[in-house]
Amino acid sequence: MAFAITQTCCTDASCVAACPVNCIHPTPDEPDFGTTDMLYIDPRACIDCGACADACPVDAVFPVERLGDALAGYAEVNAGYYEGKPVAGKLEHDSPLFHDWQPPSFTRSLPADMAPLDVAVVGTGPAGMYAAQDLLLHTSSRVTLVDRLATPGGLVRYGVAPDHPSTKRIGESFARFHDHPRVRMRLGTEVGRQVTADELAARHDAVVWAVGAPEPKDLGLAREQLPGSIAADTVVGWYNGHPDVPRDAVDTAAQRVAVIGTGNVALDVARVLTADPADLEHTPIDPQALAALRSGALREVVLLGRRGPETVAATAPELRELLGRSGVDVIVDEHDPRIAESLDGPVRSEAHGLLQRADREKVDWSVPAAGPRVVFRFHTVPERIEGRVHVQGVRTADGAEIPAGLAVRAAGRRGRPVPGLPFDDDRGVVPNDAGRVADRPGHYVVGWIKRGPSGGIGTNRTCAAETVGSLLDDAVAGRLPRHHRRGSAVRALAARLRRR
Repeated sequence: MAFAITQTCCTDASCVAACPVNCIHPTPDEPDFGTTDMLYIDPRACIDCGACADACPVDAVFPVERLGDALAGYAEVNAGYYEGKPVAGKLEHDSPLFHDWQPPSFTRSLPADMAPLDVAVVGTGPAGMYAAQDLLLHTSSRVTLVDRLATPGGLVRYGVAPDHPSTKRIGESFARFHDHPRVRMRLGTEVGRQVTADELAARHDAVVWAVGAPEPKDLGLAREQLPGSIAADTVVGWYNGHPDVPRDAVDTAAQRVAVIGTGNVALDVARVLTADPADLEHTPIDPQALAALRSGALREVVLLGRRGPETVAATAPELRELLGRSGVDVIVDEHDPRIAESLDGPVRSEAHGLLQRADREKVDWSVPAAGPRVVFRFHTVPERIEGRVHVQGVRTADGAEIPAGLAVRAAGRRGRPVPGLPFDDDRGVVPNDAGRVADRPGHYVVGWIKRGPSGGIGTNRTCAAETVGSLLDDAVAGRLPRHHRRGSAVRALAARLRRR
């Protein structure tokens, strides 16, 4: 029997490197890599060795016969990716052996006598840790990990939903580098307060900025800042116990929550807020958030999408998980004839096809949900937040009002300016060329501050490889700034000797 990759795939591609028969695609050197929701195992070529399962950092790979009811559909999902695609390489009896291998390529060439580098990596989330891992495993560099929080991990620690514990497990693979002999940890250190960008640059040969995209995008709605209108990041931080988020940030007394957005974060929020608290007891959810969900009145989450079901922003695995839950109704509101046309029309994507299977009805917002429910309302353009002293609903451009006691803005994120570095305010990123910060030699960026808030955990691996490659190219070519830190150390030592 073959193996199959399932919902929690992080596209890290560790499984690709481990597979002895090249049956996992797309690979990092293929055009589709980074554009698919997950990676896929070709059951025609899989030899059932299990190397991919051993290598997977998030426990997303299982033998097909052990998938169980909740994941059984992933056998078909993996096989479906290869429909119409040939299996290269045949044995004498015309049975599949393996996919063709590409010629080996060596993208880096480092001098044998290259001196060790001192590199500061600012941010300990996936992007920063992939960069640190690359430097530690492939060079003799010394790495200083800097993070403003007292606990490392970034979005792996504070951004992954608590009911996805296997995804959080990738943090364990990063954590093994925290006590590496060539690593120094500087936690609770915020750039701009405890240290400046120039000071970091003066103490290191290079600085890699992996500070993410921490700012929620504004929607420009009237009364957007009304109490009860909060960013999705606040909800995520609330149920993950983020130290910057107050424990009472989410008012669970509301029966209905309106979430503006239909992306993965919006679905995470909907799934956690409508979950049976008993199902969350053994997850790493913040205890105070769990207690608030137990005592609260939350029963319904409405996901508002500006366009039609064919353009839903969530990935197929996230939708499949939401639709597959028992005890929670998931419906599409048929308030607009274009919605039925889309759901009855050609399948535009795997996510669109999943929505076509969902129940549909025209929702009467004056009637409370009978039980836990998630409603998709497409072709809905929010115009303003209703309420005087607290959120009471969302008014849409077509004149509808959706009553809600909480409005959650899940419209994406953007980077925050880094003191001492250039910043593209339109894109919310630090301007760069393959990770090199524009006009700041010795400074590099990786992750969302480099490319914008796109891609999952595994996307940061190839992103980090590019940035580290640029850093090493500059080191070999002598383009890194020459600092006087060694001379300063000698002068300081001489001063101490004179005082004796």
